[in-house]
Amino acid sequence: MTSDRKIQANRVNARRSTGPRTAQSRARSARNAFRHGLSLPIQLDPLWSAEVEALAQKIAGAEARLQELARHVAEAQIDLLRVRHARHRLLCQALSNPRYRSVKDMLREVKVLSRYLRSQMPRTPNTPKVPEVSMGELEIVLAPAPQGASKFAAILDLESKKLLAMDRYERRARSRRKFAIRAFDAVRCGADEGR
Repeated sequence: MTSDRKIQANRVNARRSTGPRTAQSRARSARNAFRHGLSLPIQLDPLWSAEVEALAQKIAGAEARLQELARHVAEAQIDLLRVRHARHRLLCQALSNPRYRSVKDMLREVKVLSRYLRSQMPRTPNTPKVPEVSMGELEIVLAPAPQGASKFAAILDLESKKLLAMDRYERRARSRRKFAIRAFDAVRCGADEGR
């Protein structure tokens, strides 16, 4: 049996962990699950739903009985295009950034530069001594961002987690498209044999 003291401690802890309280932290928290919008079903995305309907019309033609199956094929195809578009956008944004660096590199830059600036400030007897920054550290931090093939390799290396996630979305969309096409063909061919 749980003691009254334990119950009270649990209640106090529960009150403390109620999530973000300020509007800014709530907004940040609301964006936690949003990366690229690929987990959103295609029917709920108004940007793509009109395209799905237009493609389904082209696939099914005048046959109303095939319309639902054609919609499944169109949804999978548009989903595949959506994944490829997101990958393209990710790589284009990174490539167009002239100072593209990893978060780790940027944090290292800030750390070295702040240490350098603190070492240049006049010291009083009470301020602790800041370790000197070597010229080698400054040269590494202030070196120009990689360009060309080395920049592309760095982007692929640093964005590999996002690219792997997009590959999983793409494989899923291709699989759904394959099975949707098979179902569509089976119904269409079955109807053709009945004529």
